[in-house]
Amino acid sequence: MGSRAADGAGSERRPDDGVSEPLGEESTRFTREQLYTMASAASINFTSMICYSILGPFFPSEAEKKGASNTIVGLIFGCFALFNFLSSLILGNYLTQIGAKFMFVAGMFASGCVTILFGMLDKVPSGPMFVGFCFLVRAMDAISFAAAITASFSILAKAFPSNIATVLGSLEIFTGLGLVLGPPLGGFLYQSFGYEVPFITLGCIVLVFVPFNMCILPKYDSIPSKESFWKLILLPKVLVLCLTIFSLSACLGFLDPTMSLFILKKFRLPAGYVGLVFLGLALSYSLSSPLLGLVSDKLPYIRKWLLISGGLLTALCFFMLGPAPVLHIESQLWMFVLVLVLIGFSLGMSAIPVFPEILHCAYENGFEEGLSLLGLVSGLFNAMWSLGAFAGPVLGGFLNEKLGFEWAAAIQGGWALLSSLAAGIFYIIEATRKSSSSSLQSLPGNNEERTHLMGSET
Repeated sequence: MGSRAADGAGSERRPDDGVSEPLGEESTRFTREQLYTMASAASINFTSMICYSILGPFFPSEAEKKGASNTIVGLIFGCFALFNFLSSLILGNYLTQIGAKFMFVAGMFASGCVTILFGMLDKVPSGPMFVGFCFLVRAMDAISFAAAITASFSILAKAFPSNIATVLGSLEIFTGLGLVLGPPLGGFLYQSFGYEVPFITLGCIVLVFVPFNMCILPKYDSIPSKESFWKLILLPKVLVLCLTIFSLSACLGFLDPTMSLFILKKFRLPAGYVGLVFLGLALSYSLSSPLLGLVSDKLPYIRKWLLISGGLLTALCFFMLGPAPVLHIESQLWMFVLVLVLIGFSLGMSAIPVFPEILHCAYENGFEEGLSLLGLVSGLFNAMWSLGAFAGPVLGGFLNEKLGFEWAAAIQGGWALLSSLAAGIFYIIEATRKSSSSSLQSLPGNNEERTHLMGSET
């Protein structure tokens, strides 16, 4: 989106706040509606991530007490990503029919209710009934989460047409904050008050934000479009960018079921310190995302280099995370934390520019500008991220069990390497075609000039 602004195409009318602006200049101040939109998006980023991440410290042990095996627990976690993938595709396609604001508020309300409901699962009898209800509630949570996040991305892109990457990058601070605070807060509430209290507390916090967002979130109307996901996703550039999204999510998802076990076994840290190691990745991603978003918007031509270099750096970091046995380097805690910090930064390098790049590609290929297209793009982004979040833990858990964490991490980094190489090859081909096209277009003009001069001489 930022590149459209750089070309003069990001001139969508901003909400009038009563301040006149010089013609042809964009105001550097946010309007009241834009600030309200950012506040609403920050609330869903923070609450959804903190509710998502509280399960880690205590749910697996509780599920085992209820008769669920490790495989079943992994599938319960994975079903969230799978249903998120499916619902993101569907909801993104029907965003304009449902209404962006209604989808946002309804998704947030349902997420709060489902979070509270998850806290009641310890009352369900052990065995298949408990497992079945876990899958059901997790699926409901995934659908509500997909609705709110898909609507949030679309509304943000509509409200900030010329600096969407900067805004998305800034809001990732709240995503990282939720991921950082979720595990220690959930563990503390569970240890102090039992299984139900963490879910009831956080579910009620989510529900408090519902009337808040109903009041402040602006309503954005749009005419339904005939564009479809298939037309969008079959564009070659979009396919490459989807591979980037999938690979980043898969790499990040790989760490969920494997990294804590490796830390406990390799460095013999107390369980309470494991969460502190995770902070390296979460904080570096959250703090670097606003800067990377700003760079992506101010220098849109550099996005391709961020995508490629970010993928290569991610692949290198996962190769060094173990490190891979072929390097014959002994793993040390300080090096492990440093690599996690670099992973957080490299993930931001690749993830932040993807959304505006897909939008720019859609506009170049004749898609109509509006909320309908934004719904398609945000739904596609969330769907690909969810697919990676499902594949990463499943494949990573299998590789970790068969080969060990060191080789599993190195192999998992292959996703990032593959996506960066694919992006690099695509951008080289694209630049070559544009260069050839511009050369061909200049030839007729030169011939006409020569003909005109020759005619003048005669």
